[in-house]
Amino acid sequence: MKVALITDQHFGARNDSQQFLDYYEKFYKETFFPKLEEENIKTVLILGDTFDRRKYINFSTLQRTKQMFFDELYNRNISVYMLAGNHDTYYKNTNEVNSVDLLLREYDNIEVIDKPKTINIDRRDPSKNICMIPWVCADNYQECLDEINNTTAEYCCGHFEIEGFSMYRGLPSEEGMSRGLFRKFSFTFSGHYHHRSSSDGIYYLGNPYELTWSDYNDPRGFHTFELDSETLSFCENPNVMFHRIVYDDTITNNQEFTQYSNKHVKVVVVNKSNPYMFDKFMGDLYNVNPLQVTIVEDFTDLTEGLDDDIIDQAEDTLTIINKTVDNLQDDLDKTRMKNILRELYLEAINTIE
Repeated sequence: MKVALITDQHFGARNDSQQFLDYYEKFYKETFFPKLEEENIKTVLILGDTFDRRKYINFSTLQRTKQMFFDELYNRNISVYMLAGNHDTYYKNTNEVNSVDLLLREYDNIEVIDKPKTINIDRRDPSKNICMIPWVCADNYQECLDEINNTTAEYCCGHFEIEGFSMYRGLPSEEGMSRGLFRKFSFTFSGHYHHRSSSDGIYYLGNPYELTWSDYNDPRGFHTFELDSETLSFCENPNVMFHRIVYDDTITNNQEFTQYSNKHVKVVVVNKSNPYMFDKFMGDLYNVNPLQVTIVEDFTDLTEGLDDDIIDQAEDTLTIINKTVDNLQDDLDKTRMKNILRELYLEAINTIE
């Protein structure tokens, strides 16, 4: 039996941007559902953060979300087991009020799991049980630990904060649950962190598509899992939202701009000796109507060549924030400060298109 695993879809992100919804829809229409049809997959596990906002929903976004995703699952007779993630819950200390339960009751093919429980999705083999753990908060902390410790399930799915895993590429978490809690499971699959990574039998699956510049050049997609052979496969999303162009007018090349239509573009200027040529380049870029263009050209403080690592560091706002906090001389709880600043940064970028 083969299932699909997907997580952190964040419908409504980027202030309900229609261009991002178009980007999502292209993925589901051209990659996700064709793969399910090709593999004859009839069960989908969703590991949390289906919706982006904890407090409210944009009704236009909800309509499009149902049309592109939930209606398609229903029409294809696909069974869905869905965890409540932290973005799905109204309160921070309890999962009692959550959007996935309130907004998706019309679909009888969806089971929302907002309390820890063990399920069986393969009736041929009652031993192939899955321990399902929603967002762990103050209200359900002990209940979640009891389910993890007492279950006889072979696999675990959750929306976890586990110590030592990367929230984003190059940004490991310094807090979270101990990895030792999950050693009893053959596989532990988790949502929450958007960067794909794995260690000690724990697999952070990552989200299906790019949402911010922190996701640049970091493969996105979803996974399939064959229970009989215990084979996990990654299905990459071929669509990219964030693009980087290195501009150097000492090199002659024929630039194709159509791929940047309705995309975020960062132009890194290495050499700009001909202002007219640069203006023409930027004019051609703007003519294809990118969503947003950012120009990075002040590297006067750098004494060495512009390699990819340096340019990537210049683009990574979260890395800059963390390094700034680490360099503070005050006697502060730097881990807590970094977590607060990270939450503020992510909320800020999701309020603008």
